[in-house]
Amino acid sequence: TAYGQGVADVFKKTAAAKGMKVVDEQFTTDKATDFMAILTAIKAKNPDAIFFGGMDPQAGPMLRQLEQLGMGNVKYFGGDGVCTSEIAKLAAGAKTLANVICAEGGSSLAKMPGGTAWKAKYDAKFPNQFQVYSPYTYDATYLIVDAMKRANSVDPKVYTPELLKSNFKGVTSTIAFEPNGEMKNPAITLYNYKDGKKTPL
Repeated sequence: TAYGQGVADVFKKTAAAKGMKVVDEQFTTDKATDFMAILTAIKAKNPDAIFFGGMDPQAGPMLRQLEQLGMGNVKYFGGDGVCTSEIAKLAAGAKTLANVICAEGGSSLAKMPGGTAWKAKYDAKFPNQFQVYSPYTYDATYLIVDAMKRANSVDPKVYTPELLKSNFKGVTSTIAFEPNGEMKNPAITLYNYKDGKKTPL
């Protein structure tokens, strides 16, 4: 997918810039479930780690097949597409789940200034609706409202320049932007799976 290709390309460029050697590159689709051929090709190159730019419906079966191929010592990296609680179910007890290290944009709830308290209120009002980026969507909404208030307008042409000047204390963090529109000091959290449970590193 465009997502998978994008994160894989960024990983590959960054790995090379850090002095790592990319020994192989394989492709699959977001419908595939059998990865034995590509994993066998990768196994022949004896990698220390695999980066998968995809989602958990493929990552879970891939972890089982890595174990079947005797690749139980290979680290398995991925982005937020594999960084889910669902991957533990999809891996169906494969020991290779313990090799997963994945990245997710933002802080863990416990490290957000208002994360834990906010989630308790959110869960009370919207039971079983919480998703990983829920607090970010909440902050994004109030960030725009704040910019509208400061601009005294709901016209995007008028309030967008105010967004760039934001210094908004949200649930997730204090939100401010670089001149190019990127967030200042964005957080990223790495996770692994301890006893099958997604755990911040």
